Amino acid sequence: MAYTHPESNPQHKPKLGLALILLSAAFTSVGQLLWKIADGEINFPLLVGCVCYGAGAVTMITAFRFGKLSVLHPMLSLGYVFALFMGAFFLEEPISLMHIIGTALIIVGAILIGGGDN
Repeated sequence: MAYTHPESNPQHKPKLGLALILLSAAFTSVGQLLWKIADGEINFPLLVGCVCYGAGAVTMITAFRFGKLSVLHPMLSLGYVFALFMGAFFLEEPISLMHIIGTALIIVGAILIGGGDN
């Protein structure tokens, strides 16, 4: 069986698009965490946060090459889930029952939307 490069195989493109959009959501949520840590000052966390946010934009633009906008863009909502857990872990922000319910709804919605892209 011959090796097929993923970009030349149409069946691999949606998965690559999903992987890149999840990476984009992670980059942007880390960037926002670092902006929060910077606390409005121009300092190292703020600058690194800007780099992460830029990396999130680049990976999002790249992801759109490999999937449908109507599927990939809603997957960015997983950034809210990442931010919730990073806030709890790094900033010791409390997570309420409403946060858990909202997070569960976001995850279910992302799965339903992402699962629709063949």
